[in-house]
Amino acid sequence: MREVAAWSQPLDTEALPDALLTSVRPYVVRGAFAHWPVVQAARRSDIDLARYLMSLYNGTQIGLFELPPQADGRVFYADERLSSFNFNRHVATLDQVLTGLLGLASAPPGQAPGLYVGSTTVEAVLPAFMASNRLGLGARDALVSLWLGNRTRIAAHYDLPDNLAVVAAGRRRFTLFPPEQIHNLYMGPLDPTPAGQSISLVDFSAPDFERYPRFRQALDAGECVDLAPGDALFIPSMWFHHVESLDAVNLLINAWWRDTPAYIDSPLSALRLALMTLNALPERDRRTWQHHFQHFIFGADETTWAHIPPQARGVLGTLDEHTVRQARTQLLNQLKR
Repeated sequence: MREVAAWSQPLDTEALPDALLTSVRPYVVRGAFAHWPVVQAARRSDIDLARYLMSLYNGTQIGLFELPPQADGRVFYADERLSSFNFNRHVATLDQVLTGLLGLASAPPGQAPGLYVGSTTVEAVLPAFMASNRLGLGARDALVSLWLGNRTRIAAHYDLPDNLAVVAAGRRRFTLFPPEQIHNLYMGPLDPTPAGQSISLVDFSAPDFERYPRFRQALDAGECVDLAPGDALFIPSMWFHHVESLDAVNLLINAWWRDTPAYIDSPLSALRLALMTLNALPERDRRTWQHHFQHFIFGADETTWAHIPPQARGVLGTLDEHTVRQARTQLLNQLKR
């Protein structure tokens, strides 16, 4: 496994370069956000971090995962049936979460329960945060979230949007894999999942190579990096990432965005529909449909529809909101039969 490449070109954090934010591979940017007030507070002390966050907090309740000490921070399934999880969900206020984290901070690793606040929209709980902790994403319509907790481990998963992750407090270790490694990561079910996406079933802290032998190939293709407060990591769309929080108090701020219009549906919807409609077909028929997908989707270019008048192409042509909504309505009507 190699180190994630460091971004070496000039960088203005008030306007991050498109070359970084559209890259097809991950990059780490060292110290780019060390000037953030939240990072400065965290570097002084955990208490100063808590005070800073509370000075911006509007009182909105947030979701909290609580793991027993024996889980060793691994957010995962409860047993081999993969039908339930090893954590309890609670609703809490930010001050309750921070009090819990500070109270557990002196506990030896492995002896404290895991506390994990994941994917909480910053604007919803800390509305003034971004005014003084700017990401420099330009006109991108990004969803900015916070991730707060103690020593936890989040299984390898992918996200559809591009992702810029900034460590604000504590240290985090990211282990990344390109999308083509999906076969070697032994992904779990599409439902249920701990937080929405399917996850790798491999325990990265103690991989069982007899049960998951292809994971060795994933490791050969993987990249790893440890981030300190103020460091950032760009994760391209669909890259798998395993995230480990290494300290007793950790805060991550991340931004997700897509370069497609909001009216374009998620490809995950197409995947689920394909699983329902194609997997039960005989092998011969599945191979036939593979040719169709290659023609209509993966091999299509500007010459594919040249023989069809532009006004007659429908979803085969340039997509606009009206065309997409019309196609969605037709699909919903078909699914209701």
